[in-house]
This record gives sequence, C-alpha cells and structure tokens, in this order.
Amino acid sequence: MPPRTSNTADPARTPAEPRPALRVAVLADSDTRWKWGALTARRLTAAADERGARPVEVSGLLLRGRATPTPRQLAEVGEVGIEAEKVREVTAVEFLHTVRDERYDVVVLALVGGGVQAMLHGLAALDLPRRPVIVTGYVGVVYEKLADGLLLRHGADVVLANSAHDAERFRAVYEGVGADASAVTEAALPFLGGAPYRAEEGRDTVVFAAQPSVPASRADRTYLLRRLVEHARLHPRREVLLKLRSKPGEHTTHIEELPYQKLAQKVPGGLPPNFRLVYGHMGEVLDRTDLLVTVSSTAALESLHRRIPTAVLTDLGVREPLGNHHFVGSGLLTSWDRLDGGYRPRPDGEWLAGQGVAADGSYGTAYDTARARVAELLDGSQLPPLAPYYTPATAPGYLPGILARHHLAPDGTPLPGAAAPQETGRVRGAVRETVRNAARGAYRHGVQRVAPVIRRMGEL
Repeated sequence: MPPRTSNTADPARTPAEPRPALRVAVLADSDTRWKWGALTARRLTAAADERGARPVEVSGLLLRGRATPTPRQLAEVGEVGIEAEKVREVTAVEFLHTVRDERYDVVVLALVGGGVQAMLHGLAALDLPRRPVIVTGYVGVVYEKLADGLLLRHGADVVLANSAHDAERFRAVYEGVGADASAVTEAALPFLGGAPYRAEEGRDTVVFAAQPSVPASRADRTYLLRRLVEHARLHPRREVLLKLRSKPGEHTTHIEELPYQKLAQKVPGGLPPNFRLVYGHMGEVLDRTDLLVTVSSTAALESLHRRIPTAVLTDLGVREPLGNHHFVGSGLLTSWDRLDGGYRPRPDGEWLAGQGVAADGSYGTAYDTARARVAELLDGSQLPPLAPYYTPATAPGYLPGILARHHLAPDGTPLPGAAAPQETGRVRGAVRETVRNAARGAYRHGVQRVAPVIRRMGEL
C-alpha cells in the first residue's frame, strides 16, 4: 500500500524536503466523460505541477457499463496526460475499495448523475479517517434534466460549472430546494483550446458534428444526412466532412441506435467525391474547419472558442429535446437553405461572454477559482462528512434504486455478493473478460438492431 499522502503541513519536514505527490483519481463512464474528467484533473492540478513544488500522479479508472470506452475510443480522445494502457476498468465496489486502499487526495467523478450520487454515498459509507476532495461537473451544454442532474451531484466538495450562466443556474437550483450551494464553482470546459481560426487560400471545409442521440428518429437523421450530401453536391469544390463520434458497435455517452455510417450506405446515387466520413480527435478536425455545423453538439463551443464560423441548425425546429434551444440569443441559429446560399452566422458577443467560451483570451485564468478552492480544501483541517441532498430519509422512493444499480445498499455499503472475488489466475481473468465483452456486445446489438425493430412493429 502506498504511503498516506498528508493534506496538512508537516512540522517535521524541512523546507528543502520535497512534498509527497498529489494523488488524483478520475472515474469516468464514457469516452466524453473520460476526456472531461482527465483534462479537468490536469487543469485543477496544473499550478502545483508547474511550480514543481508537488508532483502530481493521476490514475484513470473506467466504471464498467454499457458505455465503457474501447481502447480505440480512449486513443481518439486525444492527449489527456494519462496513457490509455494505464487506464483500468472497475465496478463501483472495486472503485470504492481502490479509494479506501490507495488513499487519493482528489477524486474526479466524471459520471452520469446517478453514478455520482451512488459514489458519494459509497464514499461516505467508507468513513475514511481522511477522505479525498470530491470534484464533479458536466461534460458540456446542460440543456435537460437540470434539477435532476444537479441534485444527484449535490454532496461533492466542488461542482464545476462551465460558465457564469451555468453557475448562476446551478446555485438557483440548490438554493431553491434549501440545499447548500457553496460547492458550485465557475470554471470552463476543460477541452477548449487550439489555434484561433485563420482562413487559408484554397481551403474550403464544412464539418457537420454528429451526435449519437440528437436527433433520435430515423427520418430526422436521414434528413440531416441528405441535406449534408446535397450541400456537397451543390459545392463540388468544397470539402464536406461528417464528423462521427464512434464506430458501429461502440458506445458513447448517449446511445446511438441509428449510426450515420449505416444510413450513408443507402444514400441514393452514392456519396459525392467531396464528401467524407471522418473520426478522430475533434481538435484536429477543427484545425482544418472553415464552417462547423451542428444541431447542438458541444463541438460548437470548441469551434466558437477558436472563432471558427459556427452554425446551429433550425431545420428540425428549435426544441428542448434537440438541445438547440440552448443557443437562443447566440446569433448562430440558421438553416441548411441559408447555408447552401453562402450565409455564415455571426455570434452575439454578450451571449458568448456568458457561456464560458472564452474567445476573448480569458481561458488561461478560467480555472483559477477552482484550483484555489481545491487547494484550500486540501490544505485545510479535516474535511466534513459527505452530505448529499438525497438520503434514505429525504428520497426513500428514489435513492435506493439509484444505489442498487451500482450494487450498493441504501446506506451506501456494498450489497451481499457485490464485491468482486480476487482473480485466481490469468485463465480465470481472461474468461471473465471474454464473458463481459460478449455481454456488452449483446447489449449493443439489442440497442442498435432489436430495439428499433420492436418499436417499428409497435407503430404498425
């Protein structure tokens, strides 16, 4: 077991003696949350690392589930400062045992709301002599389930908001239910960056940033693909790229039942030569983008940060289920008809200022408050017990189900039989991994093939 990292000053240590490493764990449940969590951990600890006063060790953990990213997806996320082969997969109970044994200083929970809530109760039940500082937040634009998602994250020491707009909304929700709102801390999306946009002579590239679940219906997704293909045919000298999040069979944060790859195989007349499907790190795609088009992807914020012309589509309406209502007032809302004619939206400066886009060059200080908050918690006295808003007394009809999905009892302790037995050899481990992969593959097949058929039969 590694030595316990102290969070308080040690009078016995001389000024010249180096401080022990700041140990950070990131627990994520999908490719995008892994990207958010790993980069958040790096940004929160950058000051200590850069000064050299305290080395930083970041461990990567993936919560086993339907959206656990594949090695290819981890590699495609881009540089996050943690080697993909050093990231390991765990169950919720295995994660709690790891925190108990490894004694981390900071834990970043990059999970869906229910996962955060379960881990908070599980960590509280450990009753550690010195618990880690718990940080959580949202991967991107928060346009749905605001109250539900926030209350499931309540209890963490730091709840990061990606913008001033979000911070104001988060505090209003907590205060509105009588919960402590002091954990809400304004920051920014951790994956913004890249060189500012510069048009290049001879380059004309339009990128459509696809989303796994927006829109959801076959008709809507087929429509968007058709318009994108028609745009390529209208402008044969223009490179038109469909940026995809995952390959068929892989899962992201949201379930993708109708991958564009499969729909593209049925495009009448085939795909034009200037149209391509692309994967890879979004930042690298943006390096050669002259216009980003999307329904509501967080990629729009990455694009705006770099001052790349950006368009948010209204073709399917401006509706909450699509998430494009978040961009009301942005100046970015437009349609394919207008884009086909050469229109380029101009973002509203006031709207940008409130969204954490930091196109004005303020991104370098966006995490200063969050770093100071974490440092204060680390250097202070004993941290108070974790106290989520939801408890068996306040939400007896809701909380137990959330915890049970992660094999935890209502008091946060592991359910009988939940703890994974120790591996007795390589063969047993390989068998478990094979069965696990087969089960995940069957689930994905059910989501992408069987479920749509059943729905279509129900519509007859």
